[in-house]
Amino acid sequence: MENHVARRQFLKTMGAGVLAGAGMELLGSPSAQAQAASSSIVSAKSARFFSGCCAYTYRGEFKRESTLEKFIQKAVELRLDAVDMTVYYMKSTDPGYLENLRYLAYRNGVALSGAACGVSMVVADPAKRADTLVQIKKWIDVTDRLGAPHLRVFAGKLPQGSTLPEATTWVVETMKAASDYSGKKGIMIGLEDHVGVSQSADICLEIMHRVDSPYAGINIDISHFVPTQTQDSYAQIAACIPYATNTHIRNTFDDGSMIDMDRVWKMFADAGFKGFMSYEGEEMNQAGVPSQIAEIQRLCKKYSSV
Repeated sequence: MENHVARRQFLKTMGAGVLAGAGMELLGSPSAQAQAASSSIVSAKSARFFSGCCAYTYRGEFKRESTLEKFIQKAVELRLDAVDMTVYYMKSTDPGYLENLRYLAYRNGVALSGAACGVSMVVADPAKRADTLVQIKKWIDVTDRLGAPHLRVFAGKLPQGSTLPEATTWVVETMKAASDYSGKKGIMIGLEDHVGVSQSADICLEIMHRVDSPYAGINIDISHFVPTQTQDSYAQIAACIPYATNTHIRNTFDDGSMIDMDRVWKMFADAGFKGFMSYEGEEMNQAGVPSQIAEIQRLCKKYSSV
């Protein structure tokens, strides 16, 4: 456990890029260590943003018999860096099918930023809760076969008759076991701040602290955080950025108010975030690049170091 905690703190302080950049110098002289620590500060603040889109955005098209293969081609058309492969739209989990999606994405220069499953972790019945973990492990295996580095999961809505502390503990227990399993495959588990138990930064952060795994993080959907007496939605987003895995972008908060996108990108940039900013909204049946995706691409270019 001590090694696990030390490793997580090291990653948070130094940044993943420093591990590669510092190399064996971390074991060398004090001056080499000081130089590596100094360079880590610069590395941690060099934000890297990549544009993406979630398959869920085109849910209307999928209802009309579209396919993930066509979605990958759509990403090429929209000049996106990556796609998030929502598993609802997979025709099967057969290895051949998954490997074909992986191959198609590679041949088209489209990164797979992750996958997403709809399993709820807040289940009161212990036997059903155990099956939840089985299901998440199954989707970790699918994500691995797909060649994606990240699986998005949900806490779920609070069951009737259950308390928030109880449900939070269920999420912690399931995520801890899931991240232990995913870590062996090098896959991150990202808890979305979705409607339900995990819709506040306080709960998301409590879960992260208790899970305490380098393979567990928060898949931040910027639209979902509900203002509290002490924090508005922007403050809650900012509080969770140090644990961010992927980020989902919508134009409005859940209450319908417009989101200041430039403010959001600047927060992520100031925190040195490195990853995907993926649109998850409504499909646009019109020629050209949807305005929402064009704005994501503009802001990624404005704030990214690449």
